[in-house]
Amino acid sequence: MSRNNKSKNSAENVSAEGQAQVEKKARPERSSPPNHIFIGKKPVMSYAMSALIQLAQMGEVVLKARGMVISRAVDVAEIITKRLGNNAYEVKSIVIDTEQVGAGEDIRNVSTIEIKVGRK
Repeated sequence: MSRNNKSKNSAENVSAEGQAQVEKKARPERSSPPNHIFIGKKPVMSYAMSALIQLAQMGEVVLKARGMVISRAVDVAEIITKRLGNNAYEVKSIVIDTEQVGAGEDIRNVSTIEIKVGRK
């Protein structure tokens, strides 16, 4: 191996190691249980498939949503129980609440929902 290739390979290794460290720092530590799914702006079916995988492993999943995506969480629960679950799953409980978001004068109330889906 020539000296030029050797230095190029070591530079690539350092770059890859540095990138891995950056990725570790960028991703926050997950503090919620693995069967909790936070609904956001992804397509509904991606959340439904993720929930079905969790249901197959754990038997119960909690769908959580805030604000404008609450309707998406309800859609995911309906898809799981009515269309994809083959009547094997049902909605166990629904909890609605309000959280205060922001600080100082920017505090506002945001509605939240938690839908627990499990085996019948």
